[in-house]
Amino acid sequence: MNSFYSIDEIKKIGFKSIGNNVLISKKASFYNAETMVIGNNVRIDDFCILSGIIEIRDYVHIAAYSGLFAGSEKITLDKFSTLSSRCVVYSKTDDYTGEYMSNPMVPSQFTGVIDKEVYIGKHVIIGTGSTVLPGVKISEGVSVGCMSLVNKDLKPWKMYFGIPCRYYKERNKNCLNHAQKLMGLYSGETE
Repeated sequence: MNSFYSIDEIKKIGFKSIGNNVLISKKASFYNAETMVIGNNVRIDDFCILSGIIEIRDYVHIAAYSGLFAGSEKITLDKFSTLSSRCVVYSKTDDYTGEYMSNPMVPSQFTGVIDKEVYIGKHVIIGTGSTVLPGVKISEGVSVGCMSLVNKDLKPWKMYFGIPCRYYKERNKNCLNHAQKLMGLYSGETE
């Protein structure tokens, strides 16, 4: 038995659009799939939950037990990005100050939900157990160490870790050469 949906089964989920060579675990869950765009060469593993307006571009891997929770603002995972297992990305969150009530069972006039777009750039890798909060832009080439809290924008081609995450050192850019070769192999194009 195959643990991934067939292409016909994927089409029945009802995504806004779906690319080629997409592997989606039969154990993943999707809410509002009609608002989701999934590119080419994407893999979504077991027990992932995706909800809301989400765009997943080409060559992206979302590992087991990860969650993307979007509200009215989008979450974007750009080309060649990776979420390791048990990562969570939020573009929507409750207000924790006590000014408002929280949870989805409380009528919206009593809650202070915060919606802010999240962008995860090309060649970003986010380590296992990390959390990305609303309004964050993770620039191209960033590496986030495991169990980190990303609560602010991160600058390109740097490595970060911690709670909240902080700069560690510069990141090697050699993966750009590999990506350029890969794109040339399959499409005659470069990134």
